[in-house]
Amino acid sequence: MTKLWGTVLLLFLPLCAFSQETPPASPQHSPRHSLILSAIIPGAGQIYNHQAWKVPIVYAALGGIGYYTYSNYSQMRYYRDEYLYRRANGDQTQYPDNPDMVATPTSNIYNMYEAYNKTFQLSVILTVAVYGLNLIDAYVFGHLFEFQINDDLSLNMSPSLLPVANDPHYSFQAMAPTASITLRF
Repeated sequence: MTKLWGTVLLLFLPLCAFSQETPPASPQHSPRHSLILSAIIPGAGQIYNHQAWKVPIVYAALGGIGYYTYSNYSQMRYYRDEYLYRRANGDQTQYPDNPDMVATPTSNIYNMYEAYNKTFQLSVILTVAVYGLNLIDAYVFGHLFEFQINDDLSLNMSPSLLPVANDPHYSFQAMAPTASITLRF
C-alpha cells in the first residue's frame, strides 16, 4: 500500500512542481481607467491615482459653480416671467406688494433678464470647464502615476554677463545681464 502511494506521489510530483501556469500579474495602472472613473463620478479618478486630497477641491469647485449656475438661472427666470407678465398685462407687475418691482420700468426688467441670461450661460460654460479640468487632471496624473523623481534632479540659476554686439558709437564692449540656468537629471 505504501508502495502504491509512493508511486502515485512520484508520478504527480513532477507535474505539480513544473506547472506551466504563471502567477497572476499585478494589474497595471491605467490612465484611461482613471479618466473613465472620473467621468462617471467626479473625483473617483483622483482617488484611483492615489490623490484623494484633490477630491474636496473638485467638489468645492463643482459645488460653487453649481450654486452660481442655479442662482443665475433662478434670477433669469424671475425677471423673464416678470417681463412676459408685464408685456401681456400692460406694464402691470405680478408683484404689487414689492415696491422695488413696482418702481422698476419694464425696459430695466428686460435688461436684468438679459444680464442674468448671459451670466447663466457663462456659468454653464464654467461648469463644463471645471468638469473638463477634473477629467484632464485624472488622465494626466494617471500617466504620471509611476513617474519617479530621483534625488539627482537639480536646477541651478546664476546671474551672468554676456557681451553685446559692438556698436560703433561706443568705444567699450557693452555687457548685458543674463541668467544662466543649469538643469541636472
